[in-house]
Formats: sequence, C-alpha cells, structure tokens
Amino acid sequence: MNSIWSKDVTLPEFPMLKGHLRADVVIIGGGLTGLLTANALRRTGIETVVLEADRIGSGQSGRTTAKLTAQHGLKYQELEKKLGLETAQRYARSQLAAVERLRRLVWEWGIDCDFTDCTTFLYATGSPTALEAEYSLCRRLGMDVFLTADTALPFAATALGLRKQACFHPLKLLRALSDGLTVYEHSRVLKVRGHTVYTARGSVTAGKIIFACHFPFLNVPGFFFIRQHQERSYVLALEGGSPMNDCYLGIHEDGLSLRPCGSYLLLGGGGHRTGENRSGGRYASLEQAARRFWPQARIVERWSAQDCMPMDGLPCIGRFSATHPDYLAATGFQKWGMSTAVVAAEVLSDLAAGRDTAPDCAIFSPQRFHLRASAKQLAEDTLCSAKGLARRILSPGRIPVEDLPMGHGGVVTMDGKKVGAFRSEDGLLHIVSLKCPHLGCQLEWNPDEKSWDCPCHGSRFDIDGYLLDSPAQSDLKPHRHPHE
Repeated sequence: MNSIWSKDVTLPEFPMLKGHLRADVVIIGGGLTGLLTANALRRTGIETVVLEADRIGSGQSGRTTAKLTAQHGLKYQELEKKLGLETAQRYARSQLAAVERLRRLVWEWGIDCDFTDCTTFLYATGSPTALEAEYSLCRRLGMDVFLTADTALPFAATALGLRKQACFHPLKLLRALSDGLTVYEHSRVLKVRGHTVYTARGSVTAGKIIFACHFPFLNVPGFFFIRQHQERSYVLALEGGSPMNDCYLGIHEDGLSLRPCGSYLLLGGGGHRTGENRSGGRYASLEQAARRFWPQARIVERWSAQDCMPMDGLPCIGRFSATHPDYLAATGFQKWGMSTAVVAAEVLSDLAAGRDTAPDCAIFSPQRFHLRASAKQLAEDTLCSAKGLARRILSPGRIPVEDLPMGHGGVVTMDGKKVGAFRSEDGLLHIVSLKCPHLGCQLEWNPDEKSWDCPCHGSRFDIDGYLLDSPAQSDLKPHRHPHE
C-alpha cells in the first residue's frame, strides 16, 4: 500500500551497483539518515557511496507521517525515571537542536518540501495528570511547552503543546538531498566482510561502513536483535476532514495521531508489536474513528510503517563495538525518525570524518548498557523470541489448508506439514515456509498488510515469501499451488 507522499513526487532513478568500487565511506540505506549523512560527508570532501536495497525513500522514510518534533510522547518522564534527569536533559537538547538544524538546512538550500512550522500536541481525553507531570518536567528542561483545553480536535481533551516544531513532505526532501550523491539502487547488501560490502552484482570497499538501513542486519557485533524489537502502526489519509494546522498525538493506548497534510488529514494509530496481529482490524479501527469524527471525509490512501523500539528508550547511534570501530550504525529511532535521523546524521558524519561528537550525543552510543532500565523489556523480548522458536518447532498447523477461505491467510497443515498459506480471491494458494531466515522464529500472518511477519525481530515477507523488511536478508522460498 502506497503512502500519500508518492502521489505527487517523482524521485530520480539511480543505477544498480555492478562491479567493484572503492570509497572513503559506504552507507547502507537510502532513507533520510543515509542521505543526510552522505550530504554531510560530501560537504567535507569525503567520497561516499550510498547503497539502497530498493529505491531511495522506499523504506520507513517514505512511510512516515513526517512530524519533526522533540515531543516524543511522555518521553521525558520515562527517561528521568529510567536513566535520570541529566539523560532527559541531553535527549531534549539533542532533539530540539535537530529540529532547528533541519529547518536551517531547508531554508539555506532553498528546498521545496512543504516545510511548515507548527505546534505539536500530546492530548488526553481522561485525567490530565500525566500531561501535567510531563509539562512540569519539560519546563525544567527548558522546553517551550504549555497546557490548554483549546484544541482543534473533534472531541474534548487536555493538550500539552510544544511550539516551533514542524512537518514536511519526506520524499520531496529526499529528492533534494539525493542530488549530486553517488547512489546505487536495487543493490541490497547481502554480506559484509572486513571493509567490503557485497551486493548481488557488485561490491564496495571503504574505510568506514555505515548501517543506516533501519535495522542493522549483522547479528555480531552489536547484537541489535537482542536490544530492540519492532512495532507496526497504521495511517489513513483523509480528504474532507476538519481543517487543522497543528499535530496531535494521544498519550493512551488507543490514542490517535493526527497531522495536516495540505488538503488531507493524516490519521494514525493501531500500533502493535510486529508479528502480533493475527486478528487484524487495525485499518478498520481507524476507519471507524474517521466515520465517527469526520463522517464527510473520504479515505484516499492507507499504509503502515515499522519502528525499532530499543529496550532502554534511547536510539543506538555510533560505533557497533570496540572491536569494529569502522562499522557505524543508527537504529532504534522508535516512532520519532525525523528528528532522530538528523541527530544520527550529525553523529555518523562526525565519527566517519574522525571528529568528536557533540557531548549530548554520547547517550546514544550503542556500546552502552543500562541493565536496570532495560530489564523489563529484555525479559519481554526474550520470552517473545522463545515463544516464536518453540511455536515453530512444537505447535501444529491451526487448520487444514483445505479449510482456508479465499482472501485469507494463516498457519495451516498441508500434506502433513505446517506451512504458511494465503488463498487469493481467484483460489490460488501461495505457500511459504514459516521459518524466518533471520534466526528461525515462526512467522505469523498479518491480515491488514497481507504479509508474513516475525514476532521475534520484525522481519516481514509478502505472500510469496519475498523480503519486505529486515533484519532478515533473504527471501522465503515461494511455491504456488492451484486451488484444491
């Protein structure tokens, strides 16, 4: 499903990598982090090559709602509780600086990307106690926040506003950032050996290797698959909704995300851990909210996105490990990839150029480990991975393949074996292995996206087993069977 951003922008096309190249730096990933980093390096004369598995902006940067803000839910209370006031202060300064840095870049370069200043709001329809506590803390951190009951929402709510934030068109920004860069598309990196990265038809040897591909796919070093999980969320683009100038996010589990987008209103929500949506209904829930609050609106587009959620609540940006100082990575942006991508580009370009990073950014080092702050999430993630492995080995298929209705998918038994199956509306069966090629967990069917998703680490595959999202790096083996 395409995002609204692809309706009105044509991105430049770049060739596939063929043969061997040498460069100072190779960046894996053609999203916002990768292209911002490549531009920063180019301005200092460092020869950089960008490798993109599909097209630039085809990953999470093209699926975002593109809210540029330092207001990340009730983040500052979370950070103060887990990691202390100083960490919360550093996080706030880094994110506020990122908003200003991207605003300045857009202005100085004259980039036409619908960049619009706004206020971002957190809202609560029930007790405002959590918002009041966040307000007090944010004021202590020097943030320009205020509490109000006067909102543009179609229901009564208390809201915590943060002034001087922004929203923009991510693909228009990527189009401008790609100009003049050395980019290779349709060039998925299959392996990394030493200082060389390999694609299906080429390779690049570089002094520094930067993983800006959402989820670093090397299991060792870094162990990022242990340190974070992935979550999906869903978006509708509505035409004819109530006019709105600012962005809103509900702080409760069923809260909605809203932002203006020209003549459209983007309505988001329905988040869940990737691989845990067997019942579906995420889009249906958003559609119900749209009908309730904006009955005159029409749904123009729908899509979903995926976010890496680190255990301790902080992104991982910097060196993989002390044993691999020339490998750099950025991951764990949670649901706040726009401002964090700007932070990541600054850190990665500084490290790749041999410069010291900003003091506030030391909190993002991948080499940190906060046991107390991570313990609860580590236990949950470990249990989920254990269940995923055990389910594949021990549990049977849920229904015989003959009982699978048209238009549905699921874990079935066929010829005495457990497989994943989707029966299309024309009766064609699409059969795949349920073993995730990343670390072997059992895949689960996502009826909202018609995809096979891994509940352990978030890899995703289409109905024929072709890879959609990492950390897996290979497809499932597809099979086709006629209607029984």
